Amino acid sequence: MVPGRERRRTKIERAFMRVVATGGIIGIAAILGAALVSQDVAGWIVGLAVGLTSVILAALLWSSRQL
Repeated sequence: MVPGRERRRTKIERAFMRVVATGGIIGIAAILGAALVSQDVAGWIVGLAVGLTSVILAALLWSSRQL
């Protein structure tokens, strides 16, 4: 996802990258929710899809050793 570096990132760089990536996850979930609502999908299905997508992507982000 992110190429390896010769030096280790500072704590500030790592925190900033995680904040930006978390914002991306929120954006993806919002787009997914909007697309499902525009197709008249049931509310509980929209909530389930957005929730699962957010949790899975966040787990992948926070388990990454590159960030």
